[in-house]
Amino acid sequence: MNSFNWKLLRRIAIDIRTINNRSYYTSRTKKPSLYSKISPLGNPTTSVVPQLDDWVYRGNKVSVGELQRIVRDLRKRSRFSQALQVSEWMNKNGVCIFSPVEHAVHLDLIGKVHGFVSAETYFNNLKDIDRNEKTYGALLNCYVRQRQIDKSLSHLQKMKELGFASTALTYNGIMCLYTNIGQHENIAGVLTEMKENNVLPDNFSYRICLNSYGVRSDIDGMTKILKEMESQPHIEMDWNTYSVVANFYIKAELSSEAVNALRKCEERLVHKDGEGYNHLISLYARLGKKNAVLRLWDMEKSACKRCINRDFITMLESLVKLSEFDEADKILKEWESSGNCYDFGVPNVVIVGYSEKDFPEKAEAILEDLRKKGKATDPNSWVLVASRYLHKGEMEKAFGCLKIALPLYSGNKKLKPNHRVIAALYSWIADNACVEDAEALVSLLRNVQNDRHMYYALTKAYVRAGKEVEGVLERMKTDNINETGKIKEILDMRKAGKL
Repeated sequence: MNSFNWKLLRRIAIDIRTINNRSYYTSRTKKPSLYSKISPLGNPTTSVVPQLDDWVYRGNKVSVGELQRIVRDLRKRSRFSQALQVSEWMNKNGVCIFSPVEHAVHLDLIGKVHGFVSAETYFNNLKDIDRNEKTYGALLNCYVRQRQIDKSLSHLQKMKELGFASTALTYNGIMCLYTNIGQHENIAGVLTEMKENNVLPDNFSYRICLNSYGVRSDIDGMTKILKEMESQPHIEMDWNTYSVVANFYIKAELSSEAVNALRKCEERLVHKDGEGYNHLISLYARLGKKNAVLRLWDMEKSACKRCINRDFITMLESLVKLSEFDEADKILKEWESSGNCYDFGVPNVVIVGYSEKDFPEKAEAILEDLRKKGKATDPNSWVLVASRYLHKGEMEKAFGCLKIALPLYSGNKKLKPNHRVIAALYSWIADNACVEDAEALVSLLRNVQNDRHMYYALTKAYVRAGKEVEGVLERMKTDNINETGKIKEILDMRKAGKL
């Protein structure tokens, strides 16, 4: 089964009418609103019902429109459990009588939160009048989302019999199912069936079909579908479609075809469409087109007025891919003066880039500058720089980076240092470090990775320096670490005068 590229499907699924994800629903009034009470409750385990009850208890009015907007916003932010709570509260308190549309939204949320079995139960309990193409379609989506092949196909057949499979949306769901399970070869057949049943494919139908040919490296088939799509009078070609095609042309090393697709993509960019510019910049970077990358960055800044952190990350990733570090440094300075909230992910793109290109000094300089400014850094980035110093044999510099990195790990149990770097550090402690440096490193390591290898290295450093090791052995016992064969070997060598 082919692996599924979720990022690509996300790009395929973008609707040009709702592309601007920089705007969010907020209250236009300055006084507190119900939305302003619910929105900050971002923890998915937090119930919003108390806020709803308290709002009414305090004599505030609620409107169907506002509650529906809140449900839409919570769904957009993937806060499905809370969206379901609001929907349930609406129904339970009689705020509005659910139409098939509300039932469909509610059913979809049940499927997302509790799974398709609970969605089936809800659907089966609906009145006959509420079982129409909306609710049937919502249940189909639940089956598709959980990759229920037999149930999806059986449900689709039922929809056909009832005359509820008359729109592209239904068939698109089946296409998504085949995409999710890696059966890309079945997607073209769904498109053919749509046309045979006089159902007009929409933009998404064609895009997912283009993707199915692309992932199978059938470039001729993809190009044929693209031409068919361009010839359809009801289809409005958008930048997203051409970016999908360009992506596969690049993978197939068809540069001229990719550039042609990207030109068409650029022609269809909507004003202030930061995501569109980001895709173009990334694709041109993969083609090695530095000038196009810089040109589009200038266009994006002019069109969007303000670039968010995601835009800076995309641009920096592209420049690093092109090994244009002087330009990347300039963009990093732009970000620092942008007024955007601090996000270590932005400078880390350049830090990782410098490290992987074997310029650890430059990477360390960025990290050190951030540290001096009181900005948070990631211990893994310090360890990455240390690993490049180790690779170059510059142990003292690696040691310096690790002294900064190790305390940062102690505050975060989810992060663990690279075991290869730590192994190299143990080796250096054993064979090169003076006792003072060895103790300093071990003191830091104990809070992160307390094991026998650490004590082996420390014991060897003590023996090499001609110092007594009884204190080290006592610490091992305190930490419940048994004396290893390697340590006994070191002690025997000391007795024999070989160390």
